[in-house]
Amino acid sequence: MTDTSGRPLAGITIRLEPDRHLTQTDEKGQFIIKNIYPGNYTLIATSVGFLELNQTITVESNNKNFVAIRLEEGINELDAVTVHTISKTSSPDNLINIQRGAMPVTVISRETIEKMGSRRLDEILKEQTGIAVVNDISGGARATGIQMQGFSSEYIMILIDGQPMVGRNSGSFDLSRISVTNIERIEIVKGASSCLFGSEALGGAINIVTRHGAIQPQALANIQYGSLNISDATLEGETPFHHNRGTVNLSANYYHSDGYNTDPNYIARGTTAPPYDDYSVQGRARYQLSSKGIIGMSGRYALRKSYMEKRFESQNGNVHTTGDRQDIADINLSMYYNHDFTNGLKSMSRVYVTSYLSDMSVMWQQQNNDISSEKFRQTLYRFEQQFAYAYNSRLKFTGGLGAGLETMNTNAYTEAGNMATYFSYLQLDWLPFANTEIMGGIRYDGHNNYGGKLNPSIGLQQKLNSIVSFRVSAGTGFKAPDFKNRFQVFVNPTSNYMVIGTEVLASTLAQLQNAGEISEIRQYLFKQIAGNLQPERSVSLNTGFIIKPAKNLKFEVGGFYHRLTNQIYSVQVATGTGNRLIFSYQNLPKSYNTGFEGSFSWAPISNLEISGGYQFLISKDRSVKDSILAGNFPWNKVRNNNTGETFTARPSDYWGIENRSRHMANLRIMYSIPSAGINISFRTNYRGKYAFGDANNNNFIDKYDHFVNGYLLLNASIEKKLLQDRLSIRLTADNINDYTDRLIPGQPGRIILFGASYRFQKY
Repeated sequence: MTDTSGRPLAGITIRLEPDRHLTQTDEKGQFIIKNIYPGNYTLIATSVGFLELNQTITVESNNKNFVAIRLEEGINELDAVTVHTISKTSSPDNLINIQRGAMPVTVISRETIEKMGSRRLDEILKEQTGIAVVNDISGGARATGIQMQGFSSEYIMILIDGQPMVGRNSGSFDLSRISVTNIERIEIVKGASSCLFGSEALGGAINIVTRHGAIQPQALANIQYGSLNISDATLEGETPFHHNRGTVNLSANYYHSDGYNTDPNYIARGTTAPPYDDYSVQGRARYQLSSKGIIGMSGRYALRKSYMEKRFESQNGNVHTTGDRQDIADINLSMYYNHDFTNGLKSMSRVYVTSYLSDMSVMWQQQNNDISSEKFRQTLYRFEQQFAYAYNSRLKFTGGLGAGLETMNTNAYTEAGNMATYFSYLQLDWLPFANTEIMGGIRYDGHNNYGGKLNPSIGLQQKLNSIVSFRVSAGTGFKAPDFKNRFQVFVNPTSNYMVIGTEVLASTLAQLQNAGEISEIRQYLFKQIAGNLQPERSVSLNTGFIIKPAKNLKFEVGGFYHRLTNQIYSVQVATGTGNRLIFSYQNLPKSYNTGFEGSFSWAPISNLEISGGYQFLISKDRSVKDSILAGNFPWNKVRNNNTGETFTARPSDYWGIENRSRHMANLRIMYSIPSAGINISFRTNYRGKYAFGDANNNNFIDKYDHFVNGYLLLNASIEKKLLQDRLSIRLTADNINDYTDRLIPGQPGRIILFGASYRFQKY
């Protein structure tokens, strides 16, 4: 192993895929990997300060194989947006390659995940440019999710190995349910990726690719323990079978946290984030039936059990204690058959079943009786047929069709029927010139209640010269209202609010009014939204430049614009007795998210990499400006609740949509000492102030409303590898500056963890 000048390189990490056999070069730049099965492998050489090298090698039986490798100095691409090439391959159990979409793609490698020392998926994603892990303002402590380029969690599709997961709390998919120990890489698409993933991905998609394809038996044991009595233990193993024609991988994880309290002044005893125990098991297997056919399956089962007790003290001295219990479980099963035809056509047939069960109740401790109870099961059955065809080396097609059936059994979603969807899509990748790639696609999504919509997408990648590349992409999306929007009847007594789906809004309000539990109904809103919820549509545009003035320096700058028609948004439609807030859903006719992102990567010296990013975002509803200009009530006034002063509203008074920060930034420093087996990382993340809620009840956010102040989080980790990299010892510190805020119930204080892992391999 040498650099371009022929100098031997010591401490270079060598990984052999797909069995992940790891070693490092010695002081002479040499390495040895013994006892390898015959076959084709990918040899990957990485080190901070050098460009990653991928080289295909063939190992022959009973022969020594010598490999000469040269590394070029430069930035090791860990999580940058890539300039796509048509040669990228798809996953072995999915012909769709997310990295060949028309929208910008970020890929987070396993190497990056390991160096960050993170435990759960939300911890990885919140350190990426343009992404925030947020709490749903009206959903309570458990409703945490992802936000990308201004899109909230319900617009972001979460997939495992290309198949969508279900199970959301108040619209948010809780990313902390997913352990990262068995993840090979994370693929992130920003913007409407409807050609690939359809109606649930108006804001983008996050695809979690799990490990697969062992050629050599191996196992891993990992454990971490620290603050809040956090315990994280993982066992995983993978092995080939039947003369390497098949492989199987199995992983089990246990995670515990005592929870935490970010609001001690109001909650004297208890937590804002609940204590919980997580149990998960997942596995993948595939088998080569013939030279042309592969069969495979994957599965995941996860269970979270939590109980949270709260003791509230009011200003008049009254004390109330509640017990909040929630058990959630989800299961995902997938099976596929992949066949390669002699004419270059590839076919994959797959079936997918996922089910999510939530059992939640809130009880007054003094009376020992339930004040709220919700139990529901959501199940999705899905079939998809994929095709891929290479007309020649410059033109490739990917297509497919399928259908899904979603069912809901619940005591909180009355009158809910089944939802049936169907779809078809076609995408082409074309290289008309050596430095130009064009990607185009079209997809049709249909719904049994709302009809269908044809959605096109197109992208261009152009290498202008050896330094600058340009990209631009555009796409449209379609999203029908879900069960929650249409049929939910949910009460949160501890936060004193109620949510009612539009399909049952009239009947539910009538029942409450007859029972004397309504003090006010906002009739103008009620008449507008009751039973009238429409599907959402979006148009997304992303553009930018990738600038690489030197091998060790890279910049990316770009802008985005997302226009949403009929965006579904929660709104207060009535007030109950005891000042209970009652919400339903309305369509915002003309909302938009726009802004720009910039990032850089720099390797000033060998084994040191510095990277960072910044996002500026404006997220607004155009109809608010129209209502202010028209002088409509209640948009026509701005009130300072502290002084009682009231002013005539102007369009400049409108700040934007809740829970969106105008400024977000991150910085990451990674340093390695290969000769000592040490990896060090330091990361900082900033989120600017954002609106929490409408305090003066004029139906838009102005400067007199509630805001969450901007804040900075500091994270660090140090890892020491021993015993030829089989043993790894790690110390992780999250939120070193111990920042908390009562309006951010999902952000814990300082977390210190110690961990160790050991990889067992056959030699």
